[in-house]
Amino acid sequence: MDASLKILLEAVDADKAKLDAARPLPRHSLASLREKLALEWTYHSNAIEGNTLTLRETKVVLEGITVGGKSLREHFEATNHREAIFYVEEIVAKHEALTEWQIRNIHSLVLKGIDDGEAGRYREENMAISGASTTPPDFLHLPAEMAALVAWYEGAAAMNPIARAAELHTRFVKIHPFVDGNGRTGRLLLNFELMKRGHPPAVIRKEDRLAYYDVLDEACANGDFSGITRLVAESVHRSLGTYLDLLGLRESPQPPHSGA
Repeated sequence: MDASLKILLEAVDADKAKLDAARPLPRHSLASLREKLALEWTYHSNAIEGNTLTLRETKVVLEGITVGGKSLREHFEATNHREAIFYVEEIVAKHEALTEWQIRNIHSLVLKGIDDGEAGRYREENMAISGASTTPPDFLHLPAEMAALVAWYEGAAAMNPIARAAELHTRFVKIHPFVDGNGRTGRLLLNFELMKRGHPPAVIRKEDRLAYYDVLDEACANGDFSGITRLVAESVHRSLGTYLDLLGLRESPQPPHSGA
């Protein structure tokens, strides 16, 4: 791990310590923060995959309003993602271990009403990922690959939680076990690990899409997870800043030294 990444992870740890010291958080503040980050997470995760709903349109769709000129699929992608977030929050609250069953359940929610035949089911065909340097494993190997993923995760408990979350996400995306919805499911798994360890969710932004794909491809191709870990750490740091700002816990910048 290079020095700059180590410094970033230490900054994340310091902000998380401030947040932990303030727990339990005020009920209404916690609810508003949860709603804000869930909306941003849903909007950006779907936008990365090509959904054209704006942030404001995503908000009204989640409030039950239909947006004219947008497809039914785009509406489902928003409401499904929110349901998947609720499910992840539930399994985190229950301190459940990660299993293939949970991964399938998350994916089932992501594709509900979009492609019910493929929802929660490992692909039964081989696929290529456009623009990627690696090819997902043969579909016949998926049961063994997914079992190995869960086994790796169970054996990686001592890792820094951000590094573990980034690597879990990368390993899952490299396997690409489903016909569709792998990116959204992978980012939900990323945040399962982060939230389980007391971090707010990492919101990987639409405007960072190219950088995200680049560091993800690098990690899949070369096993170098530093880039994706840095991007995840930056995203978590941003979310922590949102919490600290609302709670008034962010340190005010020091006035410039006068030299007197």
